[in-house]
Amino acid sequence: MIEGYSLRKCAEQLNDEVTHVTLFYWRHKILAALKQIPTESFQGIVEMDETYFLFSEKGKRNITERKPRKRGGKAKYRGISKDQVCVLVVRDRQKTTYSGVLGRGRIQTTKLDEAIGGHLSDSNVLCTDSWRAFSSYANAKGLAHYRFKSDGKQRVKGVYHIQNVNSYHSRLKKWMDRFNGIATKYLQHYLAWFRYIDSKEYENTSSNKKNMLVKSCLFTVTDTNTKLRLSAYSC
Repeated sequence: MIEGYSLRKCAEQLNDEVTHVTLFYWRHKILAALKQIPTESFQGIVEMDETYFLFSEKGKRNITERKPRKRGGKAKYRGISKDQVCVLVVRDRQKTTYSGVLGRGRIQTTKLDEAIGGHLSDSNVLCTDSWRAFSSYANAKGLAHYRFKSDGKQRVKGVYHIQNVNSYHSRLKKWMDRFNGIATKYLQHYLAWFRYIDSKEYENTSSNKKNMLVKSCLFTVTDTNTKLRLSAYSC
């Protein structure tokens, strides 16, 4: 899992003695634990930005509300719509990171507070793009706020920028590509997985593998195979 192998490649590593279906359930039980690792409070300068993934019902049969997509496909509408799932990433300069699914379509101020309100204080300086939900949130919380337009004409204001969080987005998207699309109902699991291995700098060491297993044993997981299979995305 540190290497981010696909299920079929994991099965090959085990000489096909364990099926990729069984590995799927094992994987998600570990990820269900990892997603419970709490985010620490942010320190100093905090960068915040959203990115989007195509809403997916991968693995679901008898989809009636739209035509099934093949290999991910494309959104029905241009721009940001309900076909897109919003993922918020917040990261300080000490690399403390929050990443979470905030819903379909554009980000909302209320969702921001639910996600990270408990991790910020008035000592933080917020750096975001120019989307109005970020500005409204910063004003409501009384946070110092630096905004950067998406046209890229001004990327840095002294020590303030959003380059770290944008770099995280880039690494996340590149890492996700190997899975050829992820069912949205499991997206939070994959975000937790990536956050963990990114914090370990992708080093497949015995120490990191042991740490992942120990971390996954610290939290209660009630997800059964049936519960995972029948779960549905709701937000």
